[in-house]
Amino acid sequence: MKNKEEMLDKCKCNVVHLSVVNKVKKDLIDEDKCKNLADFFKVFGDSTRIKILNALLLNEMCVCDIAYLLEMQQSAVSHQLRVLRAARLVKYRKEGKSVYYSLDDAHVGNIINQGLDHIIE
Repeated sequence: MKNKEEMLDKCKCNVVHLSVVNKVKKDLIDEDKCKNLADFFKVFGDSTRIKILNALLLNEMCVCDIAYLLEMQQSAVSHQLRVLRAARLVKYRKEGKSVYYSLDDAHVGNIINQGLDHIIE
């Protein structure tokens, strides 16, 4: 016998509500945007990158500081920062021999905060 959750996953009829389907279909995002959005969210699928983003949400930091904070090698931090830069989640500025990173814009902080709100809820 199927458990209750499996039974809830399916309709017990075969009626398609075309008015609803057509309404939603015209507003669906296109395939390219779906792929880009999925790729964007994949970047958040790594706990090290989340830690880096969380640190940068709190303060601009140089690579040395991030590596020390996370107890990682600078090369490993730099690799993760390249991924975050490619996804336009962080930006950098050079000051002398140091490279300082910060969140690219307020949207990134909002995404992190909303994600945290969701998992805490």
